[in-house]
Amino acid sequence: MSKRSRRAAAAPKPGAAAARPTVTVCCGCCCGTLKVPGLDHAAQLKDLRQALDGIATVRVTDCLDACERANVIVVQPSAAGRKAGGRPVWLGLVNDPDATADITAWVENGGPGVTDAPDILDLYRFQPSRRVQAELHGDA
Repeated sequence: MSKRSRRAAAAPKPGAAAARPTVTVCCGCCCGTLKVPGLDHAAQLKDLRQALDGIATVRVTDCLDACERANVIVVQPSAAGRKAGGRPVWLGLVNDPDATADITAWVENGGPGVTDAPDILDLYRFQPSRRVQAELHGDA
């Protein structure tokens, strides 16, 4: 099977992934590496995938160019969340299990546009540059 046919076979049905939130986990040059000591990056990703299985799409991406805020997680709204005005939420310095649990609970409750993020996540929220946002969200 070629790479292209594997990707096509693994791709969700049109609209299926958009119906639920997407949690993007940076695992680039700083995030997901030993540069953030004391964090089991593989366990963090595994916990997110297990907790959000069937609730959200969890994907890994290369460097999001916000290295000073490693580990970075972006929570993108579901279709319903976007319709209600939800926008992607960038969270940085997500370096402990409690922060991961707070993100998981929020996404389980609907995520951006559907329900307000727990106040504690305000400590992690940041606004990336327009260039970085455009690259992740496909804006031109």
